[in-house]
This record gives sequence, structure tokens and C-alpha cells, in this order.
Amino acid sequence: MARTRHTDKDVEAALRHAEANGWRVELGGSHAWGKIYCPYNDDECRCGEFCITSVWSTPRNGGTHAKQIRRVVDNCTTHKAEREKKNAEKD
Repeated sequence: MARTRHTDKDVEAALRHAEANGWRVELGGSHAWGKIYCPYNDDECRCGEFCITSVWSTPRNGGTHAKQIRRVVDNCTTHKAEREKKNAEKD
């Protein structure tokens, strides 16, 4: 079943980016549109601090909130390590 689209186009694009990188998007939560969950949920991945991130329903600035979501997804230490490992194997 497909999830509900976010009303802000920039945030929706960031959520699609997260899903493309294996993150799970769940709707609902206290005071949030939903949450995104890291696919690894690794103890070494920044102490699990960023393995769950809230997605606001009406952010003050949708573009900034979208950048924050992308930053969390792109800076996942476990994902970065796997990406670097694949790049090293190609070389």
C-alpha cells in the first residue's frame, strides 16, 4: 500500500530520496506528520541518535526541512561506509 504524499513538494522529494536509500517512512506520531527510520539501526551509527527522524507536517520552511532530512539520510555513517566500500571495490 502506498503512503500518503506530503503536502510540501520539497519535503516529499526528500522523503522519496530517503526511501530510495532504504529508509522506512511511517505516518503519524506525536506532533509530527510522520517519522523516517534508518534501515541499519546500527549501534555504531552515531549512537543511534539519528536513526529516527521526525517529519513535520507544516514546517516553517519546507526547503530547509527537506535539506535537514536529506542531510540525515546522506550522513548515515553505516550507509557512508558501505558506499565507500563499494567505490573502493570498483577501483
